[in-house]
Amino acid sequence: MAHSKQAKKRIRQNEKRRLANKDTASSMRTYFKKLMTAVSSGNREEAASLLPETLSKIDKAAKRNVIHDNAAARKKGQAMRAFGKMASS
Repeated sequence: MAHSKQAKKRIRQNEKRRLANKDTASSMRTYFKKLMTAVSSGNREEAASLLPETLSKIDKAAKRNVIHDNAAARKKGQAMRAFGKMASS
């Protein structure tokens, strides 16, 4: 257990940030999964509406350092590639 006032404050701050990061990551994964489900089911309208929101969630997670920039680029590439294959077929 922390003894100093500063250490106790850091514990409170870290917990608050952990919950915020968890929320951001969860939201990003949820939108990514919804998009991939829409793509795999062939629902073009739903996928087209989810794509910008999903990319935005991924960018926000990277901006807030919840995920690495390269991981964000990889996720965005996966989303765009899946949507592109669906749109061309």
